[in-house]
Amino acid sequence: LNISRLFVTRKASVDFIKSIFSHGVITLDMTCNISCVCLQAKAYSLDDGDVYMSSYENRFRLFSSVECEGQLYMTPLNFIESVTLNEPNMIWDFLLFLQELDKMLADTPPVYKGSSNLFRNLRERGVISYTEYLFMLCILTKPHAGFKIAFNMFDADGNEMVDKREFLVLEEIFRKKKDRKEISEDMQRFDHLQLYGHHKTQPHSVLKKDSQHVEAQGMWDVLRRGTSQVLFSDLTEVNVDEKTETTLLVHFFGKKGKAELKFEDFYKFMDNLQTEVLEIEFLSYSKGMPTISEEDFARILLRYTNVDDVSGYLENVRQSMPDEKGITFEEFRSFFQFLNNLEDFTIAMQMYNFANRSVGQEEFSRAVYVATGITLTRHLVNTVFKIFDEDHDDKLSHKEFIGVMKERLHRGDGVRRPRPIRQHPSLSSTSISIFKSISIIYIYIYT
Repeated sequence: LNISRLFVTRKASVDFIKSIFSHGVITLDMTCNISCVCLQAKAYSLDDGDVYMSSYENRFRLFSSVECEGQLYMTPLNFIESVTLNEPNMIWDFLLFLQELDKMLADTPPVYKGSSNLFRNLRERGVISYTEYLFMLCILTKPHAGFKIAFNMFDADGNEMVDKREFLVLEEIFRKKKDRKEISEDMQRFDHLQLYGHHKTQPHSVLKKDSQHVEAQGMWDVLRRGTSQVLFSDLTEVNVDEKTETTLLVHFFGKKGKAELKFEDFYKFMDNLQTEVLEIEFLSYSKGMPTISEEDFARILLRYTNVDDVSGYLENVRQSMPDEKGITFEEFRSFFQFLNNLEDFTIAMQMYNFANRSVGQEEFSRAVYVATGITLTRHLVNTVFKIFDEDHDDKLSHKEFIGVMKERLHRGDGVRRPRPIRQHPSLSSTSISIFKSISIIYIYIYT
């Protein structure tokens, strides 16, 4: 496939589309008044070996819609869709120049004016890097205490403030942690497939910026080489000093990047981000009402999990709770705050398992409060038991609940089924996005 230069306008014709697929060549040069749909790429051969792409990277590529200075970015709306939808509403790629990015970022409010509508208000007027994407997934799935500890580690003078450079290092630490966790989990799944006689595709060949292969002998070899140098290199920006300004950086540190970020403001940002995502999910089922049904609550909990018999869980709710009381947003929010502390709760649950004791509703509520400091209403706890108590003994086992909820926490990578992706190691993000961009042609023809 030879891709020299592509401009897409309303004048694009069906004959042009046919020529793409009949000749395998895209060599069109047309006058264009829509600069954001201008894509450039080199000629590539697609005959090389499989390159492993993590679930997170795969999902970022799927939802990202902006390219600037050779890097892929999400818009705020892209990010919201990536954690609330299975697939993007529209495949739309456009090239953004630095001058246009500067104008776009001018709409970013300062952190002290943040709200739980920030991403919904900005929509397409902003960019989010891959590192920031992983960082915000951590915010949505991890307890805030870990961020407080990390924040304090960089707070040398004890004023609970960090500057831009310190924050970028902090962000990178959380990214690497999530990268390592993702690799470890994916490697375990590959090993699991091999145990049952499936062919194990080697997932150790990964993309590098300089188009070289890094052949790792094992998991720890990858980590020793340095995650930031080996993995996701065409998505992760190269140098802290050369970082392109993003919506998050302008929001935290101002347009000149000279402001300092208070932990109090950062905590509000984390809380607002979680609230915004939860509000979107809740409102999609409540339709403007103050509650959602217990059955819809079950549907939300089982999203992004690999549960085979979802209908069986829903039937449990219908049969055991014929009279709907409904789940309020505060109950909904408190449950997901509890899920962010699932690791601590798991320790408490394991103590019951060591004692060979199943967990009833009172023990469950107590374990939640002791481990997380969160109080769940009796109705909410009863609903959870009705959903996950598969054997109807009014007890909850580790397998019935924690196993499923751990999958639910990985909302950002969608359905967790990694796969090898056929791709040349030097294939850039631009050439990948061009295939998605062909759909733009149809939009301009028929609108």
